[in-house]
Amino acid sequence: MTSFMPRALNRTALILFPAFDWCISPTHPEREERLLYTRDQLIEEGLEDVDNIVFLNPELASHADIDRVHLCAPSSHKLLTESHLISAGATLRVARAVMDKEADNAFAIVRPPGHHAMQTVFGDRGFCIVNIEAIMIEYIRRHYGVKKIAIVDTDCHHGDGTQDIYYNDPDTLFISLHQDGRTLFPGTGFIRESGGPAANGYTINLPLPPNTGEDGFDMVMERVVMPILDEFKPELIINSAGQDNHYTDPITNMNFTAQGYARLNQRLNPDICVLEGGYSIEGALPYTNLGIILAMAGMDYSHVKEPDYDQARFRQPEEMTKYIAGVCDKALEVFENRGKSKEEALKKKVVSERKNIFYDTTGFNVDEVRQYHLCPDCPGFTEVTATSPRARIHAYTVPFNACPTCQRTARDLFGATQPIPQTITALQDRVADIYETK
Repeated sequence: MTSFMPRALNRTALILFPAFDWCISPTHPEREERLLYTRDQLIEEGLEDVDNIVFLNPELASHADIDRVHLCAPSSHKLLTESHLISAGATLRVARAVMDKEADNAFAIVRPPGHHAMQTVFGDRGFCIVNIEAIMIEYIRRHYGVKKIAIVDTDCHHGDGTQDIYYNDPDTLFISLHQDGRTLFPGTGFIRESGGPAANGYTINLPLPPNTGEDGFDMVMERVVMPILDEFKPELIINSAGQDNHYTDPITNMNFTAQGYARLNQRLNPDICVLEGGYSIEGALPYTNLGIILAMAGMDYSHVKEPDYDQARFRQPEEMTKYIAGVCDKALEVFENRGKSKEEALKKKVVSERKNIFYDTTGFNVDEVRQYHLCPDCPGFTEVTATSPRARIHAYTVPFNACPTCQRTARDLFGATQPIPQTITALQDRVADIYETK
């Protein structure tokens, strides 16, 4: 690599926050060293001296920012450390940089990550406690009035938490490119997971076979991601920029490269990137993060290559390419049929869904039932009951795009619900920006 950098074409804002005071254990893959080599690489490359690349400081998210998105047991105050508030706060800071036109785009290179954090939170799962992208998105909607947002999750693990939070929201397009859930945590992210009754077809999962390489990711971007984004026409594109698809990652089985990540980012052209996974501390992250930054800044990234990079070794077998083409076709069919099932679902008025959520770090399960109260004028509101060995949540949650009737009905149901011992009874109303418990 070279130390010479021309002026960036795009004004790109960066926040780099390694969270020195938080880790699951000193040897855990998700620890402070994840970003220290990246920091050193960016300094070595001279990015701090490049005109139009701006380094910003993170800030603390408030507990109101957390509670706008999550239903935490026993509370966000008791579950989160300062590091989690700074990681989430960094996404708010880069969001403001883009929305206030301080920058053309921005990248929050932070930890702890967040895309496995569901709407209900009882602790840490998949290295995540709160969903930093969702916290950022709802902050943007609250303060800037943005409606249609697309999230493209390129982490090797399925973004099950982000999917969960936006499953019944037709104004949030969620696309996840990930290693097939039959072979990797969290064991979800299949094509049939396509959205709730008011938003069927707005969740697009692309489960890719182990050892997928540059050709496979290029195909998915060209055939599925970009055409769907062109048709959806989001006001903002968010990249959950997990980098554990890299061929050196110790806990996954993919065959992607720094060049591939940079090319993907150049094609996607996101407004905001937020770092998620990526656990090859020396072999991948310094190269992948640098490649993504240069692509965002509109600079040449052709020199960003791992020491053992050889394009020939990353060619995938023809049979794998055919299989991925089939995944693409099925995913496009999901989007083409979006919204067609809502009319039938409206006849039921309330649609129930039950699932089991495994908290891998602490080893317990949560039984969760969702009742989608549907409405012909909006996505409706959701009643959530989640039970864990630690606590129970019973909540009414109103999305940002709910109509006044659904907002009022949810509040009335909350008011009529009698408190139960060991149960957090909550109203989460994003229209009024209210979070109440009893």
